[in-house]
Amino acid sequence: MEITLLQGLLILLVAFICAMDQTFEAFYWFRPMVVGFLTGLALGDVTLGVKCGAVTELSYLGLLTVGGTVPPDPLMAGIMTVVLAHTTGQSPEAAVGLSLPFALLAQWVGIGFNTGYVVIAHKCDEYAAKADAKGLFNLVWFAVIFKAAVVALVAFLCSFALQGPIQSFVNTFPTWLVHGFEIAGGLLPAVGLGMLLMVMLKKENLAYLFLGFVMATFLALPNVLPVAITAAALAYINYAHEKKIDEAKVSIEAANEGGEIDGI
Repeated sequence: MEITLLQGLLILLVAFICAMDQTFEAFYWFRPMVVGFLTGLALGDVTLGVKCGAVTELSYLGLLTVGGTVPPDPLMAGIMTVVLAHTTGQSPEAAVGLSLPFALLAQWVGIGFNTGYVVIAHKCDEYAAKADAKGLFNLVWFAVIFKAAVVALVAFLCSFALQGPIQSFVNTFPTWLVHGFEIAGGLLPAVGLGMLLMVMLKKENLAYLFLGFVMATFLALPNVLPVAITAAALAYINYAHEKKIDEAKVSIEAANEGGEIDGI
C-alpha cells in the first residue's frame, strides 16, 4: 500500500514528538510499542501498528546504552517496521529485520549529534558562568528541537519520499530470503528478553520475575493486561515504600544536624 503525503506528514509529526521525548526520556513515547501504535494510527491501521510495535519492542528490549556503546535507534525501528509492513505487505517479523538498516542510520545520526553538541555543552557552561538563564534556556531548547527536526525529516524521507525504491527493492527479494527475515524476526524477541535479563537479573528483582512468570504461565489470563496492571501496582507499592525510607533518612539526618547545632 502507498503512503500518502498527509500520512507522511503525520509520521513526520510522530517522529518529531517522539524524538523530543527521546531526549528528555520523560514519557518513553520513543519506545517501539508507542511509536508503532502512533505510526499505525497515522497510516490508518492501528492493528498492524500494535503488532509491529510489540515485535519491535521485544526485539529492542535489552538494547541499552552502556558506557560509550550506542544501540540501533528504537524510535526509527518502530516507525520503519510499521511502514515496511504496510507498504510491502511483509509480516511484522520480516519487517523488523528489514528495518534494521534504518535503525542503524538513525543511530549514526544520533552519534553525530552527540559528538557535535559538545560545542553546545561548552556554550552552556559560558551561559551558566554568566548566570544567563534565558540564553541557557533558549540554547538547550534549540538543540533539542533541531535534533528532533532532523530525526523527523529522516523518518519522513524514509517512509514517504523513498517508499517507491524501498518497496521495489524489497519485492526483488527471493522467497527464501524473506522467510529468513521472518525467522530472524521471530528469534529477536527472545534475544531481547535474554539481554534484558542479563541487565536486570539481580537478587533484588528475582521475586518480581518469578511472580510475573507464574502469572503469565500458570494462570488462565485472557491477555497480558492483568500482568501489566499487577506490575504497575507492585511498582507503585515499591515506590511508596522507597519514598518512606528516603523521608525517614532525611528526618534522621535533620535531627542529627539539629542535635549537633543545639548541643543536645
